[in-house]
Amino acid sequence: MPREYRTIQEVAGPLMMVHGVENVVYNELGEIELANGEKRRCKVLEIDGTTALVQLFEASTGISLESSKVRFLGRTMSMGVSEDMMSRVFDGMGQPIDGGPAILPEKRMDINGLPMNPAARQYPQEFIQTGVSAIDGLNTLVRGQKLPIFSASGLPHAQLAAQIARQAKVRGTDEPFAVVFAAMGITFEEANYFINSFKETGAIDRTVLFINLANDPAVERIATPRMALTAAEYLAFEKNMHVLVILTDITNYADALREISAARKEVPGRRGYPGYMYTDLASLYERAGRQQGKTGSITMIPILTMPEDDKTHPIPDLTGYITEGQIILSRELYRKGLMPPIDVLPSLSRLKDKGIGEGKTRADHADTMNQLFAAYARGKDAKELMTILGEAALTDVDKLYAKFADEFENRYVSQGYETDRDIEETLSIGWELLRILPRSELKRIKDKFLDEYYDKQ
Repeated sequence: MPREYRTIQEVAGPLMMVHGVENVVYNELGEIELANGEKRRCKVLEIDGTTALVQLFEASTGISLESSKVRFLGRTMSMGVSEDMMSRVFDGMGQPIDGGPAILPEKRMDINGLPMNPAARQYPQEFIQTGVSAIDGLNTLVRGQKLPIFSASGLPHAQLAAQIARQAKVRGTDEPFAVVFAAMGITFEEANYFINSFKETGAIDRTVLFINLANDPAVERIATPRMALTAAEYLAFEKNMHVLVILTDITNYADALREISAARKEVPGRRGYPGYMYTDLASLYERAGRQQGKTGSITMIPILTMPEDDKTHPIPDLTGYITEGQIILSRELYRKGLMPPIDVLPSLSRLKDKGIGEGKTRADHADTMNQLFAAYARGKDAKELMTILGEAALTDVDKLYAKFADEFENRYVSQGYETDRDIEETLSIGWELLRILPRSELKRIKDKFLDEYYDKQ
């Protein structure tokens, strides 16, 4: 039975104090009724004896301390889930915004989820093809992995996110594959870009979209990724689907966390972010993975813009600790016109070795990947030397490496946002590039692969 209180003592920004409450618990949902009958939603942030600190989901204007009343609903925030969510667009609170009917839920799930028992986790090891060579060939994504994309303001992470969401697939199986896409704190134009991009290619049919706009309340931004992950958990572990979750932009999420923490007058940590931000991010990221006894899986690509392009900023720093690698976008490559501007040398997928090789991609994948990394690194060094000392200072082999670095960027990394390359095409482009170098330089590749692929012109 909902309990009603007319004891609102104070309203400060998005926060409200209610006195004399009984049996109200942390995270419980509430409803504020204004004098004119209008209702607004809220959530309990803190309980101190009989005083509840409540967070508003909407604006606080019009709330009167005398005539407004608060009703606590006795439940935490939950989401009604069903397979009908596919191809639909929701706001950050899980309400449909595409003009379609409300979802008839098969069940209701708490949006905070339950952390996965480490003993029940299954090791990620199946290859997911994104169709992007710089990821598939060199920083391979594996089913059940958390692989963030580190971007910076002005770089085209939105296009890359939409491309991966459209193209991602599990090869060689007809197992059902879905994408859950959550956008936090984005502009109206970006929201339209994502929705139209999925509709034009038909990818919307297997996608669940959650859109939280920049002018929506901060507390909704904190609920958005949890709504998305709840939908993903339902599809993966109840409906046995393989789900790719893309969260963009985690920086906007962390800023909302900081805003609410400041409103609560909490002691700030690094750069003003709350000290519990690591725990909070982990509570999102660790919901990805595979469970023993379940065929479904959740693979996650969180996308974040590094403030001031700073890799040591708390958001990318903490994300790097929790996740298994990172894909880094480079402003330098973007200026050169590379699409997508993925800088493969500092990028890393810690699980790539588990998802490649015979039966998964191809037997020569690991050797060629190592050789391409080494050759590109040496080619970049040769180009720097050429800038300082002039071309005459380079040996003939170094000139070949410099040529390789240019060709690698233009043909392998830069493929545009519409090209979907399967892994065989990515590997064959790699071999074409390696033929720029003499066979004697390819020391990281076994002779049997050189015989089979290098000599086969």
